[in-house]
Amino acid sequence: MILYPAIDLLEGRVVRLHKGAFDAVTDYGDDPVAVAEAFGEAGASWVHVVDLAGARDGARRQSETIREICQTGLRVQTGGGVRSAEDIESLLAIGVERVIIGSLAVTDAPQVREWIDQYGPQSLTLALDVKRLGGSYRPALQGWTDMMMTTLPEVIAAYDGSGLKHALVTDISRDGDLSGPNLALYADLLERHPQIDWQASGGVSSLADLEAVRKLGMAGAITGKALYEGIFTLKEALACSQDG
Repeated sequence: MILYPAIDLLEGRVVRLHKGAFDAVTDYGDDPVAVAEAFGEAGASWVHVVDLAGARDGARRQSETIREICQTGLRVQTGGGVRSAEDIESLLAIGVERVIIGSLAVTDAPQVREWIDQYGPQSLTLALDVKRLGGSYRPALQGWTDMMMTTLPEVIAAYDGSGLKHALVTDISRDGDLSGPNLALYADLLERHPQIDWQASGGVSSLADLEAVRKLGMAGAITGKALYEGIFTLKEALACSQDG
C-alpha cells in the first residue's frame, strides 16, 4: 500500500481543515517545500498536495509552490480547482505525476472520461469527497461547500468502461478529526469495484488505522493531521503500510 503524506496549501501555508470547513483551519507553518523535503528524508516516495485556494475559487492556484515540491524528487499527486485540459497540462508540465480531478468528476463525467483517454489512466486521480445524508453517501463540491443530490454509486457508475484506475474517497465527516477511516465504506468500494486502485482519505488516527486499511486491500492511504500532531512518525507509518 502506498502511503501519501498530505500537504494542504492555503495562501502558501501548510494547513489542515476540520471536516472541510474553511473557518476551522489549523496552521502548520509557512514552508511547504521544507515539509515535503522532510517527508522525502523520512522515506516517502509520494506526497499528496491539495491546493485549497484553487479548490475554493479556482483562480488563486499555487502552482509555483507545487512546482517546487515536485523538484524535491517526490512523486506528486495534486489537485484543487482543476477545471480544464489546460489546468491538467500545466500541472503535468511542472512535474506532477497524477492530477486530481474533484468537482468535475461528479458534474461532468463525459469530459473526465475524455481526459482519462487523452492523458492516460495513470495520470489522473478522481477525488470523491462524500458525506452520508439520507442513508446514502453523496458528494460535496467546491471545497466541500456544496452538497449534491446524486449518490456515490451513481458517480462511480458513470466511469464504467472508462479505464479509470486511481480514485480516492474522503468521508468528510471524519476528515481532520482523527476519528478513524470509514472502513465499511472502503470495504464496499473494494468489493464492488476491485479494478480501481482506491485510496483511503480522512480520519486516520493511529498506526492501527493504517494497518486496517492495508489489510482491507486499499492501494493507498492519505494521512495528514496525525503526522502534524505527532501521533505517529512518518517512518512508523511507512513501515506499517508495507505489505507482507
